Amino acid sequence: MDSAVILSYTTFIYFFAFMAYLLGMVMHRGFFSRLGTYISLLAFAAQTLGIILRWVESYKMGIGHAPFSNLYESLVFFAWTLMLLYLLMEWRTKNRSIGTFVTPLAFLAMAYASFSPSISSHIQPLIPALKSNWLISHVITCFFGYAAFALSFGISIMYLLKRPDKAEERNLFLRLIPSRAILDDLSYQMIVIGFLMLTLGIITGSVWAHSAWGTYWSWDPKETWSLITWLVYAAVIHARLVKGWTGKKIAILSIVGFACVLFTYFGVNYLAGLHSYGKK
Repeated sequence: MDSAVILSYTTFIYFFAFMAYLLGMVMHRGFFSRLGTYISLLAFAAQTLGIILRWVESYKMGIGHAPFSNLYESLVFFAWTLMLLYLLMEWRTKNRSIGTFVTPLAFLAMAYASFSPSISSHIQPLIPALKSNWLISHVITCFFGYAAFALSFGISIMYLLKRPDKAEERNLFLRLIPSRAILDDLSYQMIVIGFLMLTLGIITGSVWAHSAWGTYWSWDPKETWSLITWLVYAAVIHARLVKGWTGKKIAILSIVGFACVLFTYFGVNYLAGLHSYGKK
């Protein structure tokens, strides 16, 4: 069984994890929520195995490189980083309701990678610009940043669903969601982590660009939108620290920021530029 098969199976396991988390919230049954955790751990372990196997397979083909070189591999790694951060958060907060809003993102990323006809799962040799020791550090920092922003997005959706009035006491689904204060704090923590990781990603990318193309910054569409995304989240942190913004305002800005992340990740792949290889 090769890595692509294992990773495609992982897609469905993440879907089952989502269903278990959802049933746990809708039916108010701890059994299903715990089952969601166990299934998520299983999917994460299988995905980790798939990534390692893909790395080994590339060396057996004589083109050995880290499995971060194309859109398929980046989507797989994004889902992996997202679930790693989520499982750590679940372990720390002891609240499984967040899984209902996070596992769908991992499932969609894996489903798009595994079943989209426009994305190839074949292991491909690196193009010359990617043959650099900076590849791993740049991709890891950027995608941990993206994963943290995705978590903040999911938590922000939860915040907007959580009503402050007593009507939610009759709604078991909403009652299982943590308080608005906890959600606001968790969302901001993820924004800070994502901002720091994205900053490191931009720095490592600039150094890599200088070694590959002779310039630290060329206003490539990916670079431009990475900067826009960075500025949006910098504004969120500024609004929190200086203006004292909390709650709904931060939640909305977090959603806007994640929309910028998605365009930086997907949208610019369809624009001509130095990063156009990312669509393959």
